[in-house]
Amino acid sequence: MTHTGHSPAAAPVVARLSRLDRFLPLWIALAMGVGLLAGRGIPGLGDVLDAVHVDGISLPIALGLLVMMYPVLAKVRYDRLDEVTGDRRLLWSSLVLNWVLGPALMFALAWLFLPDLPEYRTGLIIVGLARCIAMVIIWNDLACGDREAAAVLVALNSMFQVVAFGILGWFYLQVLPGWLGLEQTGLDVNALQIAKSVVIFLGIPLLAGYLTRRLGEKAKGRAWYEGKFLPRIGPAALYGLLFTIVILFALQGDQITSRPLDVARIALPLLVYFAIMWAGSFLLGRGLGMSYERTTTLAFTAAGNNFELAIAVAIATFGISSGQALAGVVGPLIEVPVLVALVYAALYARRRFRAPT
Repeated sequence: MTHTGHSPAAAPVVARLSRLDRFLPLWIALAMGVGLLAGRGIPGLGDVLDAVHVDGISLPIALGLLVMMYPVLAKVRYDRLDEVTGDRRLLWSSLVLNWVLGPALMFALAWLFLPDLPEYRTGLIIVGLARCIAMVIIWNDLACGDREAAAVLVALNSMFQVVAFGILGWFYLQVLPGWLGLEQTGLDVNALQIAKSVVIFLGIPLLAGYLTRRLGEKAKGRAWYEGKFLPRIGPAALYGLLFTIVILFALQGDQITSRPLDVARIALPLLVYFAIMWAGSFLLGRGLGMSYERTTTLAFTAAGNNFELAIAVAIATFGISSGQALAGVVGPLIEVPVLVALVYAALYARRRFRAPT
């Protein structure tokens, strides 16, 4: 990724993106298509890809996620993190959006759109509980959001995820439905497994990014690090993203293509969810007087979900062929193209954005 600073210019923002960034929707559509075709057309491919796991997630997907996150985290200015942690508006807004409004909205939409499909409904609720710690870093970077703020909010979400995921799962699948006279569902969640997932998929690339910047600047200086090294490793983030998408859809392609009507019913509440969460968070950021960069970061960290965790929990609890697992798989099928579109929406809004004085 080769973004050129954060100050708006007269030329359209999108036109200043690299060719790889500019045609990202096309590359993602091709990656999804290749994955779906491979999953359907190559016998036994899914079994091979799923044969080795890292904390419940297929090894190829795990490698793709790590490759995807490392370059962006290597770009973070870790000496500026104290500027973010001092922004109480940003931190509290993110916590409320992610851990109060997000799960509640997904619960409401799941029951509104899928009252007769309990397996899919439960899967969507699980997706709503899994707050994003991976791909949101990519979307935020593409939209020229605040990298340091994204690193802090992702780390904050990760800590809350370890503690809150199981508690909220119990509340939204058992307690609240009981209060409302609705059908209840159990969820077996191991907090230790979630903690391990956070350490692997956030801790490893975060530590690698921090050490790379610290050692690189110490050895060669900041000008070399930011002017020479980062442009070389930057494209690896998108290559990792595309690789992850291909593998993910190859693994689940048969489920997705064999039940198109079910996929459509699951997709509708997801579309509504992403639109409400992103637009509402963006308007909230502006209303609170945040800069474009932090408003964008707030919006993407609130709208994104940790589909890797949601799929892993659904498979572990209900089985790989369950409706809950299918709902988790449909999550990235909808989230990826929608959030790519919202990257362009954010870049469009940026030209008219006036930071507070």
